[in-house]
Amino acid sequence: MSKIVIEGANLPEELDDVLSIYREYIHNTSTNLDFQNNEKDFLILSEQYSESHSVIYLAKHQGEVIGGGAYRRVNAEICEMKKIYVKPSYREKGIGVNIIKTVIEGAKRASYRKICLDVLPEFSTAILIYENLGFKPSPPITFNPVVGTKFLELSFDKASQVTQR
Repeated sequence: MSKIVIEGANLPEELDDVLSIYREYIHNTSTNLDFQNNEKDFLILSEQYSESHSVIYLAKHQGEVIGGGAYRRVNAEICEMKKIYVKPSYREKGIGVNIIKTVIEGAKRASYRKICLDVLPEFSTAILIYENLGFKPSPPITFNPVVGTKFLELSFDKASQVTQR
């Protein structure tokens, strides 16, 4: 496989690409995610992610968007990892791990001290990846009523080795 490029989305120019991969993520989740009000959030996505404190990344293979992820500001010290996704035909190739590491490095460069996330129970592989990268259980920072959802965090003072693993 040729090289996968992961870089910050150029908004609003790449908004359609971002929305396409986000909608695919939602469609491929067995859980009803209506509680997230995604369509409402999509209307202001460019504004929400226009500053360096909140960034969306796209993974591309030969120009085709094959995955993505983001971090979003919660407060001056904490951000939230959002919508890590890789198209099914590109899974099990390390792309998801590379997206996660890219998001973590971006959050660290933005001077956050901690990144938090929630992961649905159906994503057992993702849970293992997060745990292997040093994420630990944490209290929720956003509303998620799905039973079995894991709430995890990674403190950056202990995460300097993340990209070296």
